[in-house]
Amino acid sequence: MSDASTDLTPYAKSIGIRIEGEEDGAPVLAFEFTGDVEGRPEHLHGGATSGLLETAGYALLRKELQQRGRTHRLKPINITVQFLSAGKRHTTYAKGRITKLGRRNANISVEAWQDDRDRPIATAIMNILMAGE
Repeated sequence: MSDASTDLTPYAKSIGIRIEGEEDGAPVLAFEFTGDVEGRPEHLHGGATSGLLETAGYALLRKELQQRGRTHRLKPINITVQFLSAGKRHTTYAKGRITKLGRRNANISVEAWQDDRDRPIATAIMNILMAGE
């Protein structure tokens, strides 16, 4: 069985998202600033930032479900992203936290940051339906 937290989507791989490590049992994901993630000159594209947040949330949920021996198809109910400051030409990181894990749905909060962990550049709240397979 593969490690569910490292099964990144083709989109995630295409913009260079990688598993950077783990913190408090949660995967920390990251990508480098390249032309693939640039929006306006010298700034991250909001879609790339959102993709990193979403990927970090799903990686955490898959890992937690795998540890509990649960298998589900994950379907987004709602994902809300807040952009707090412009991402610059730095490595961007993201880590999620499960705020609720029920039988059929999960709520996850995710933060993305660059140089200073205490100054996130974006956050996301994810509500995920966990459908039986």
